[in-house]
Amino acid sequence: MKKIFIILALTLLAQAAWGTVPANTFSIVGYDPATGELGVAVASKYFAVGSVVPWAKADIGAIATQAWVNADYGIIGLELLEKGMTPAEVVDSLTKADTLSARRQLGIIDAKGRASSFTGAGCMTWAGGMTGKNCAAQGNILVSQDVVVKMIAAFENTKGELAAKLLAALIAGDAAGGDSRGKQSAALYVVKKEPGSRYDRKIDIRVDDNPEPFKELSRLYHIASALSHLEEAARLNQQGNLAGAVEEARLSVQAGPELPETYYDLACYLSLSGDTEEAMENIATALKMAPGYKSMAAGDSDLTGLRKIKKFQELIK
Repeated sequence: MKKIFIILALTLLAQAAWGTVPANTFSIVGYDPATGELGVAVASKYFAVGSVVPWAKADIGAIATQAWVNADYGIIGLELLEKGMTPAEVVDSLTKADTLSARRQLGIIDAKGRASSFTGAGCMTWAGGMTGKNCAAQGNILVSQDVVVKMIAAFENTKGELAAKLLAALIAGDAAGGDSRGKQSAALYVVKKEPGSRYDRKIDIRVDDNPEPFKELSRLYHIASALSHLEEAARLNQQGNLAGAVEEARLSVQAGPELPETYYDLACYLSLSGDTEEAMENIATALKMAPGYKSMAAGDSDLTGLRKIKKFQELIK
């Protein structure tokens, strides 16, 4: 079956009308062995680079397809990884079946941390890539090779979750000169398998058109990171772990003190746990920051424990 599938995939590649979307850019694919997360970070002087370059599937791999982009490199590449091929074998299969492979560039990593980077001979200089520990970085039309060198170093030396490592690598690439034409868009995409769910996106943020895409992507990542604690709080609460939900909501407030939803959700979990005093403090903060939440608070069953408190009644008027 595996052999048949590979032959079929290569036949489809050879016969396809190859896409030629020019996404000259720099990217990094990465893997975190501690969490199993896989992801891609990418930036370019190109509109909405995040719509074409990054591809990933939890427990399988992550792919960046760029230069003269062929989306099938992402789609079929993940299928081949899932069938057991190594990143190097996938690169070899995809490029051998492609008459325009000299114009392609891609990076691939699998769920074992094995990585491969390919740069066609026809990619515009500076063009190239390299692999590191649990990562691969590549780019074309760059200021110099130093861009990918600094990206690998930043990824390997940054502590924390995979998204933070990928973002640090992207920012390091920009600091080293990045795309020689300038900057316009960037994206960060991380997947992780969650028990009982087929949805695997943990981080999926994009800046499609901005004069400072790295600053904007960092701002969005800050928000996404804070709200990820609320997602975990909701999951824990659904599992009956209310104490865990409260702690995750506290972490969300700490990570995103400018976000009213962090205080609102913490108030809900505190109310459910019977801590009405602290719940009131947080709901007051949330409603002060976002008066539009008042009608929601008035009908939210999670805040039933606050209904008879006069101050709460005044807050929701």
